[in-house]
Amino acid sequence: MVEQDVAHPIGEDAPDWNRIACDPRRPWPAPSRPWIIGQSWRDLLFAHWRVPASTLRPMVPAGLEIDTFDGEAWVGVIPFRISHIAPRGVPHRLALAFPELNVRTYVTARGKPGVWFFSLDAASLLAVIGARLAFHLPYFWASMEIGADGEWIPFQSRRRLSGRRTVFAGRYRPIGPIFRAAPGSLEESLTARYCLYAADCRGRLFRAEIQHEPWPLQAAEAEIAANSMADAHGIGLDGRPLLHFARGLDVVTWWPERLA
Repeated sequence: MVEQDVAHPIGEDAPDWNRIACDPRRPWPAPSRPWIIGQSWRDLLFAHWRVPASTLRPMVPAGLEIDTFDGEAWVGVIPFRISHIAPRGVPHRLALAFPELNVRTYVTARGKPGVWFFSLDAASLLAVIGARLAFHLPYFWASMEIGADGEWIPFQSRRRLSGRRTVFAGRYRPIGPIFRAAPGSLEESLTARYCLYAADCRGRLFRAEIQHEPWPLQAAEAEIAANSMADAHGIGLDGRPLLHFARGLDVVTWWPERLA
């Protein structure tokens, strides 16, 4: 099991984040200034539920348009592990690795579709503090474990220092061949996002550009024993989720800029 802050896992090569930053496959040009954070995401489950946009509207700042697909908004619960994360210039051997889980929906501001996070739970207290201060993201410290059981990936998370029970427990695995989301498809809408949005304590909006290659998606199955992550925000997740798996992707992030 992987828990807490640990050095990068043995056997995983250092990612070429500079190559990722120069990848031209994005809907608008990457920033000309240097990227500041490199990350490698591994063993992701994309679990998405349809949710009426009217339910989400009070929880998303007015400056952001909630994206819909065929008239419905989507909320994702995304468990995964970060195998490497480090600021630009920090040696690979000093990169951190830890599990993470986020709850999110999809928004657009000024023609740039991105991600709005309701919460992000991480097993690294250092990452929680850093992301809150630098990116204004709603990170929470959690006790988390991610492992391997044959093809299955068990994942558990319980938020620390919380007055309510905010947990996720289950396991998931890929069940189909790798594919790339088709242009204009629902899968592309839920995964091909090249920026994130956040708000500070004064309600000011920020955008942080991100860069990654197209997602290597697979159909997935999951057995979810407990999931109160969206409940913590008053969002009910009903019905069977749409499930996708991705073995991994490398990502770079630029410093956030305020939206006037």
